[in-house]
Amino acid sequence: MRIINKRLHRATIAQALIRNAPKAVLTFDYRRRSRQKLRLDNGEVVALVLNQGAVLHHGDLLVADDGKLVVVHAAVESVLHVTADTSLALTRAAYHLGNRHVLVEIGTDYLKLEYDAVLVDMLSRLGGLMVQRLDLQFEPDAGAYGGGHKHGHDETFAEDQALAHAAYAAHDHTHRH
Repeated sequence: MRIINKRLHRATIAQALIRNAPKAVLTFDYRRRSRQKLRLDNGEVVALVLNQGAVLHHGDLLVADDGKLVVVHAAVESVLHVTADTSLALTRAAYHLGNRHVLVEIGTDYLKLEYDAVLVDMLSRLGGLMVQRLDLQFEPDAGAYGGGHKHGHDETFAEDQALAHAAYAAHDHTHRH
């Protein structure tokens, strides 16, 4: 079994090199698992062994131990697609979802999130929103630090904490009106 142990994110590779590469078509839940067996679109089963916390994105290239490439594709999955009558209503929805640490794909005029009946109820109570359950690709925003929510034991915590402290220190806290 081939082992995939390298990810190329946003790499610029000649299309001729990836045109015939097999595809790993994965829902977001599987794209956030760093260790798993994958069945590629050509039927081959490979082992994915990436650094813990790695999240795959649509279009990423994976490199197997034999040097061959695999292309990541976001699978179509059941999601909530949220639109609004006004930008304020959509902003309020984004605020309440973020307050609950919900992973959200943010578009210019929509929000997209994994289906959850509790969130459907919450969003319907906010008013001014159209919430539809659709089958679409899902590519949530990575978060302010590029990797989502961090904890003190993460390897980039010190760097993230320094960035957050610098941003806080640069902010004018007098709040003059």
